[in-house]
Amino acid sequence: MMRGISHLTFIVRDLDRMAAFLCQGLGAREVYDSGGGAHSLSPEKFFLLGDVWIAAMQGEPPAEKSYQHVAFSVGESELDGYAARLSALGVDMRPPRSRIEGEGRSLYFYDFDNHLFELHTGTLEQRLAVYRAAETDGMCTAADPA
Repeated sequence: MMRGISHLTFIVRDLDRMAAFLCQGLGAREVYDSGGGAHSLSPEKFFLLGDVWIAAMQGEPPAEKSYQHVAFSVGESELDGYAARLSALGVDMRPPRSRIEGEGRSLYFYDFDNHLFELHTGTLEQRLAVYRAAETDGMCTAADPA
């Protein structure tokens, strides 16, 4: 039986720059550095962000930015602080998408290797509830998908 996500791996050009992004920008803690050696495919560093294990491996990252992303849950009161810290690092912030009232707020941003991240204040249950209410109120129909 599947128990959940084990870890997330990001391929990056510069492991130290990714460490600054994760640690200074998002508050992660570095827990392993291969020191240029490689027990895996390439040099790597491991981090804990909350309870999530993130692996960064040196290599050639995605050539282009896309909307494919990983989202982390944060409290509403924390979002502006993260935005300030990430902006101070020179992180490329993406404008937020339009939202239905009540589904939570998000901060979208790219790391230095074209990976998109999101910090989101809502939960799946909240989003499903507001989507159901919008469909019931006629705000969203099969002919007019959101």
